[in-house]
Amino acid sequence: MNKPDQELEEIAEYVLNDSMPSEEAMDIARYCLMDTLGCGILALNFPACTKLLGPIVPGAVLKGGVHVPGTDYRLDPVQAAFNIGTMIRWLDYNDTWLAAEWGHPSDNLGAILACAEYQNLQAKQKNEAMLTMEDVLKAMVKAHEIQGVLALENSFNKVGLDHVILVKVASAAVGTHLLGGGQFDILRVLSQAFVDGHSLRTYRHEPNTGTRKSWAAGDATSRAVKLALITLKGEMGYPTVLSAPKWGFYDVQFKGEPFRFQRSYTHYVMENILFKISFPAEFHAQTAVEAAIRLHGEFKEKLGSLKYVHIQTHESAIRIIDKKGPLNNPADRDHCLQYMVAIGLLEGRLIAEHYEDSYAESHPEIDQLREKMIITENERFSKEYHDPDKRSIANALQLEFEDGSTSEVIEVEYPIGHRRRRTEGIPVLVEKFKRNLETQFDQKQADSILSLCMDTERLYKKNVLDFMEMWVRPIPET
Repeated sequence: MNKPDQELEEIAEYVLNDSMPSEEAMDIARYCLMDTLGCGILALNFPACTKLLGPIVPGAVLKGGVHVPGTDYRLDPVQAAFNIGTMIRWLDYNDTWLAAEWGHPSDNLGAILACAEYQNLQAKQKNEAMLTMEDVLKAMVKAHEIQGVLALENSFNKVGLDHVILVKVASAAVGTHLLGGGQFDILRVLSQAFVDGHSLRTYRHEPNTGTRKSWAAGDATSRAVKLALITLKGEMGYPTVLSAPKWGFYDVQFKGEPFRFQRSYTHYVMENILFKISFPAEFHAQTAVEAAIRLHGEFKEKLGSLKYVHIQTHESAIRIIDKKGPLNNPADRDHCLQYMVAIGLLEGRLIAEHYEDSYAESHPEIDQLREKMIITENERFSKEYHDPDKRSIANALQLEFEDGSTSEVIEVEYPIGHRRRRTEGIPVLVEKFKRNLETQFDQKQADSILSLCMDTERLYKKNVLDFMEMWVRPIPET
């Protein structure tokens, strides 16, 4: 057998490293668990999401299968991962990582929970030791790190690939380990993940923006779990999947360029993860919306006399969410910088319902505001976006009125979910989690979940099976 690509070996060695991540990383992972599942629970309020949940065909449930939080579904681990991953990502409200490639490392939780519970179901039958929620949190740190470190210097979007490729890679590696796989298994599953077909980004961009972007992560996690299960049956791997001349990933998908790395795998990504705390906005727009909400209070009565809205932003925001012209659906709107800023100016807040057709179609003033927006790149913002010591996501807004008067320039460098605003942000994140739980659970069940998640020692010891049982709730017939 050929020697595996070094990039695969380094990931496998990292996944198998049993050393405990930093205390900060583990604590942030706990909050990430809360926020991610809370976002999934909130998504259950939207029929466009719930219609995709459950077994792939009616009746294909699995007695004693993996739970889907917020429902009473018991499914095989592959379909459970799809369900959990889809819920998590549906509202674009979970955590974010911004670098040469962006993405949402908490998307991996779909695979992590599915694999951990499935492994425990097998262990219970054999009377073997079972995984705890401490194991889940450690797996989250590792999945975040794999996805995030690969994203630091390598832009998959620039070659047309969607960032969920990194969810598939990280979930395959960590999921295989949770299912009992060793180094050789992880190397093989990583090769399978890279040799796979990969999603195009077209469903995130005009003219094709659509709801697939809301279930793409679920698709990636379910594929990762399937590859893990196939690998653990002894399926072969492809050791030079990245570097093989002509037919390898680098030559076929990456213009012949090997991956570049800024740092080794530790726990850097979890410590620096960005939480979406205040509103469900694509992360490059978070600070712009915050600036718009600040302007709302003073100028909401004068918006009818606006001449221009000047928005200074960074290059990545211009490339991804600068959209003019018609917006066709909620997925289109929640990735439009101008739309999100308009809602902030008009409403003084931004919630998921503001993206729905019923709201957009009844508020023509949104598009009137969009037409007055002038977007320019601030080169300092673009530079500091990539600076590893700053990692800012800056935006600045100024209103210009027909009479020649202007507002002050409102510049926001770091959103409330940034590491630099953790002290301010965590209490708001906990309140967001509590509020999301209460949209689906009665007070007693919501309080029980919150109490466990806020008690680090008790959560660490909790068996994954028992944890998942706490989230059972029948979905009413529609």
